[in-house]
Amino acid sequence: MFSVLTNSWALLLGMMLLMLGNGLQGTLLGVRGEIEGFSTFEMSLVMSAYFIGFLGGSRLAPEMIRRVGHVRVFAALGSLISAVLILYPALANAEAWMIGRIIIGFCFSGVYVTAESWLNNSATNENRGQTLSVYMIVQMIGIVAAQGILVLGDPSGYILFIVPSVLVSIAFAPILLSITPTPAFDTTKPMSLKQLFNASPLGVIGMFLLGGVFSAQFGMAAVYGGKAGLSVAQISMFVSAFYIGAMIMQYPLGFISDRIDRRFLILATAALGGIASVFVVLWAKDFYVLLAAAFLIGGTSNPLYSLFLAYTNDFLEHEDMAAASGGMVFINGLGAISGPIVTGWLMTTFGPGAFFGFIAALMLAIAAYAAFRMTQRSAPSVDDTAGFQAIMPSASPVFVEVAQEIAIENAIEEQMDEDSH
Repeated sequence: MFSVLTNSWALLLGMMLLMLGNGLQGTLLGVRGEIEGFSTFEMSLVMSAYFIGFLGGSRLAPEMIRRVGHVRVFAALGSLISAVLILYPALANAEAWMIGRIIIGFCFSGVYVTAESWLNNSATNENRGQTLSVYMIVQMIGIVAAQGILVLGDPSGYILFIVPSVLVSIAFAPILLSITPTPAFDTTKPMSLKQLFNASPLGVIGMFLLGGVFSAQFGMAAVYGGKAGLSVAQISMFVSAFYIGAMIMQYPLGFISDRIDRRFLILATAALGGIASVFVVLWAKDFYVLLAAAFLIGGTSNPLYSLFLAYTNDFLEHEDMAAASGGMVFINGLGAISGPIVTGWLMTTFGPGAFFGFIAALMLAIAAYAAFRMTQRSAPSVDDTAGFQAIMPSASPVFVEVAQEIAIENAIEEQMDEDSH
């Protein structure tokens, strides 16, 4: 762990500052939109726009890096992010915010691709797994800490928009000044969606539905808080609860997943998140019950991303796992685009509680489909399954591909150990 921090501290510090900026602007827009009088559906379009840009960035950023290099892409995208963050309060209308969110999503996706390829290049075979774990924890800490900044200013003013712009601008300094070698960049050609579905129907369908769950959380939680009458401090705590749950529950679920039928764990995890959502819709009036439900929903939905990747790997040859990562990221991105839009329409039609109703429907649908798939084919032996790697749903294709490669290496090492014994 110490060697990871020593070798990559600048990049990790920069990414934490970036996540502070990204986490703050997402929640802040939800709060400011309520102040500006935007309708729920207008805000859902604004929030969905981020995922349109993010999906586009994940597809185009690799080609941009190959053409002009990491440094230029990194600096250009960072400048655009900082500029858009400043413009939000100056152009307070839904159409301008949608365009800004598309740009922000595209740029952050490209930044993640660039930074994660740098991070992978700086890691060694011995510490690559630890490096990715520390990187993911740093991202989570950044998002959670961003919610605390929200309560320090007035969301109706300019200061809270200037703060993330400054954080993003500062974030690039330690990264660009400390990293000397520019890593070679290449990505594996993605596997076709048809091949992925044939290999793992549960992995593909589950990943698409999960995209809607994650984007609803990331995009609409603050909007829900505003419509439900929560204070700014309560909205900050509410949004934080999703990510704290994700950070705490990721590794215990990963430990369990390598020891039982993953489909049963997917079913149980999704069902728990769905039940927590239903409970809020039907009974919860107390704010602390709301926080507990958010903790459980975040703690179940985020680890499902890694579970679906690990489960899909169980039915792939080692040489196909890296290729599958791009397709799985794309499928999740498609689901993510629709999440805020559907949530916004439901909240407009049925009230704020539909936020949890939508999440409940998707989580219970995942659980039901997992139960159905358990009747269609037998589970692979636990000894033959690939290793679990914790991954955030916002990860770029580079991060997911590297995590897949680590899973392959671990599986090969375990097989060699068994053979030697």
